[in-house]
Amino acid sequence: MKRSKMKTLVWVVAMAAVLCWVVPAMAAEVSQGKCKEYNKQTKVITIEEYNLNFSKANPYGEPTGEMNAYDVSNAQIGIPPQPGDVLRIAYDVKGTKREALKVMNVSKQDLRKK
Repeated sequence: MKRSKMKTLVWVVAMAAVLCWVVPAMAAEVSQGKCKEYNKQTKVITIEEYNLNFSKANPYGEPTGEMNAYDVSNAQIGIPPQPGDVLRIAYDVKGTKREALKVMNVSKQDLRKK
């Protein structure tokens, strides 16, 4: 193998290794559930989590009863949530805090209806 081809191969393998290491670190976790409270002063949204058991009666999943709070101070928020709306939240966990990156109001911008 020529020296230039070997350099190219080493470069491609090194870049692939870096991407395999970096890409998973950029992925966020996602939760979906019913908005129970949106405190605009503290910038915290509390939702009742839904599971992944979809049905005609529960098109967004079944309520689990588990309540979680998300810091939305730096999040991109689509249609402002109100209690009762179904939200999908992409977030990162920082210690014990869930920091939202994006908040989608699923019940008011349901893509399945388009």
